[in-house]
Amino acid sequence: MRPVAIFRHSPTEGPGYFAIFLERHGIPWRLIAVDAGEPVPASAEAYSGLCFMGGPMSVNDPLPWIDRVCALIRDASAKEIPVIGHCLGGQLMSKAMGGEVTRNPVKEIGWGEALAEQNDLARHWLGEFAGRSGTVFQWHGETFSIPPGATRLFANAFCANQAFVCGPHLAMQCHVEMTPEMIATWCTQWAGEAGAAADQPSVQNPERMKGETAARLPLMRSLADQLYSSWIKGLKA
Repeated sequence: MRPVAIFRHSPTEGPGYFAIFLERHGIPWRLIAVDAGEPVPASAEAYSGLCFMGGPMSVNDPLPWIDRVCALIRDASAKEIPVIGHCLGGQLMSKAMGGEVTRNPVKEIGWGEALAEQNDLARHWLGEFAGRSGTVFQWHGETFSIPPGATRLFANAFCANQAFVCGPHLAMQCHVEMTPEMIATWCTQWAGEAGAAADQPSVQNPERMKGETAARLPLMRSLADQLYSSWIKGLKA
């Protein structure tokens, strides 16, 4: 099988549990460290799927690799090679597919819930999670619109578009890939951002995020397993 290409845009926002999941299923993967200057391929042909991770930048920033990533996502879509995006990765997918990325009414930082849609498509992707509230981890201040031809999969009170699907592609605003180590690192690295938005009900402080990890992470892992299991069904050999 061709490997899944995983695009990292920030040194501390690696693939986390997504890579663990792929390895458990015997699926090869290759990291493309955009943050270290690795070039974005012009074609998706060499890969069975594409995964885009998070990052502190905006898809609206004048960074030279953003247009290349969007072109690659469109190339993968034309070739029916599945794409999955986490936070910034989901925003890149929305932009590439004709959507917009704008400031969210509030920041979402820390543990929260997202309510799944209840329809045939949601049941296909989510199984028993369809129509239910699921535990997710958040760290974002912007949000994507649902692009033409796509369908919303999750929403919550703070951010209406938490995830969408379009054919074999899955874009998420939330971070279901988190590990305890990643959470601890982010809580240290970006404690100032969380502190500056502490008056917002959608924001947790670092102590609470870390304190809730033991109880909440297994719940999110169950949801991640369902989402990732549905996504890998579309991988190209």
